[in-house]
Amino acid sequence: MTRDRAIEVRDLHKAYGPVEAVRGISFGVDRGEVYGLLGPNGAGKTTTVEILEGYRERTGGTVSVLGFDPEERPRALRERVGIVLQQTGIYRHIAVREALVHFAAMYPRPRDPDELIALVGLEGKEDARAKTLSGGQLRRLDLALALVGDPELVFLDEPTTGFDPAARRTAWETVRSLRALGKTVLLTTHYLEEAQALADRVAIVKGGRIVVEGAPRDLGVGASTRVRVTYRNALGEQVEHITDDPTRLLHELTAEAIERGEALDDLAVNRPTLEEVYLELTADA
Repeated sequence: MTRDRAIEVRDLHKAYGPVEAVRGISFGVDRGEVYGLLGPNGAGKTTTVEILEGYRERTGGTVSVLGFDPEERPRALRERVGIVLQQTGIYRHIAVREALVHFAAMYPRPRDPDELIALVGLEGKEDARAKTLSGGQLRRLDLALALVGDPELVFLDEPTTGFDPAARRTAWETVRSLRALGKTVLLTTHYLEEAQALADRVAIVKGGRIVVEGAPRDLGVGASTRVRVTYRNALGEQVEHITDDPTRLLHELTAEAIERGEALDDLAVNRPTLEEVYLELTADA
C-alpha cells in the first residue's frame, strides 16, 4: 500500500450469492484530496463505500483506509473517520446541540458543537428537536455529526440530497473548507455539478467496474473523442455539429464560409461536459 494514500483499493469484489455488485474495482485517494465516486443506482458505488467504511465485508481484494483494514473496524480508525450515510436516523426528541455534545463525548479531540452548528448553517436551531427539523436541516445535522470528531477522512454519501440550492452551496463551502484544512473527502453524488465543483478527481462506476477516472475538467478529453462545434449562420440561426475530427470539420466550415463571403459568428469548440460524459458512459447499450 502507498503511504501517502488515505485510501487504497485493489481488485475489490463483492458478491451477493450469484450477483456480483462490485467486480474488480481499483483506485486510490491521496491525503487531502476530494475524490468523487459517480454512477447510476445499482452501479456498485454505495457498496464500495460501505466496504471502505467497515459496514460490509468484501468478497475479495485488498483495502486500506488510513493504513487500516476497515473490515476489522479498529477503534483507532473509527476515531479518525466521519461518515454521512445516504439515510440516517436519530432519536426524534433529541435537540441539535444536545446531539452534538453527546457524540462529541465519544471522541478524544472533538470539535466545538457551537462552531459546527454555525459551519453547517443551523444557527437558531440549537434547541430544536430532531422531529421538528426539515429534511434539509436533518442532512445538515448529519454533516455536523460526521465532523464532530474532527476526522482526517470524511465519507459523504449523497450529502446534499434534499437541500435547496442555497443550502447546497453552503455545504459545498464546508467541503472546500475541509480540503483547505488538509482533510480527505470521499464523495458520492448524483449531482454532476456538485462533482464538477468539488472533486479533484472522479471515477465513474458502471456495472460494478470503474469505466473512467480523472480530473473532472479532463474527462471530456480522456473519456470521449466527441467535440461540439457551434456557430450562428447568416440567418442568425444556431448551428451545432458533433464530430470526432474537429480539425477537418473546422477547415471545411471556414472554407465554405469564406467562399460564400459569410462569417461564422459566435464560433465555439467545446469538449463534452462532465454530465455529458457521464450520460454517455452510463447509458444502456
